[in-house]
Amino acid sequence: MESYSFIVNDESGGMRLDVFVSRMLPQISRTQAQRLIDEGNILVREKPAKANSKLTPGEIIICRIPLAKPLLVAAEPIELDIVYEDNDLLVVNKPQGMVVHPANGNLTGTLVNALLHHCHDLSGINGILRPGIVHRIDKDTSGLLVVTKNDFAHRNLAQQIKEHTVKRVYIALVHGVIREPGGLIEAPIGRDLHNRQKMAVVLKNSKNAVTEYQILERFQDYTLVECRLKTGRTHQIRVHMAFIQHPVVGDPKYGPKKVHLGFVGQALHAKTLGFSHPRTAKWLEFSVDPPRQFHEALLKLGSSVLIG
Repeated sequence: MESYSFIVNDESGGMRLDVFVSRMLPQISRTQAQRLIDEGNILVREKPAKANSKLTPGEIIICRIPLAKPLLVAAEPIELDIVYEDNDLLVVNKPQGMVVHPANGNLTGTLVNALLHHCHDLSGINGILRPGIVHRIDKDTSGLLVVTKNDFAHRNLAQQIKEHTVKRVYIALVHGVIREPGGLIEAPIGRDLHNRQKMAVVLKNSKNAVTEYQILERFQDYTLVECRLKTGRTHQIRVHMAFIQHPVVGDPKYGPKKVHLGFVGQALHAKTLGFSHPRTAKWLEFSVDPPRQFHEALLKLGSSVLIG
């Protein structure tokens, strides 16, 4: 059990407890802080409190973080496309259709299962089901993500993501023809008020979300776009493109359910990933081509860009 204590200063007076904890401990997300609070591991004046408790200057906050439990997820000999690896981290090109980490009812065949077979020194900050996982991409989104081998690297990269200094560039094929050369979508994202299985642009219980996009090529009924994440919300690009009436091709959750251009899963690919190495501070940047079905769809459309 790791234990930390903080005294609330004047500047933090009136701040929510979960926000305070996530700011004081960069390795802890606000969601993780809320879970720790619910479990009674965060104390205010030596007593349990609620996540939305407003803090008073001079209060002492005690944070207890349980150590990671022994891994219960099975290692599986699944082939990985490793773009880069060193003693602190590895960058993986995740195939479309692969889930990043195990969850209830889905404990095998994930990226984590494959990683556990490849190496045994993954960071434990995110617990027994998400070792090494700093950020995620959706099951049916292909492309790059970074995985950490120790808690030092994990904390550093989590902070870079929190400060929005990680470069994340996606390419997407979307429905309709976007006339402008590009734009900035600033629209908060939260749970869909009518369907808890979906995210949506909503004002209630939402988080700020910003996506920058640029047109790469236009077709008769589609547009190829490059999207840069300024924030990292769940399903962000898919929700934002649907919000501007240009949903991602092959995305049945936020777009037409009919299959277009033979796509199984959304036409969304995490093409470029850049960050400062947590130990050396050297800038690392990687790019990978989209999967075969993405390339074949562009061929059908007569693309002149033809990525990959």
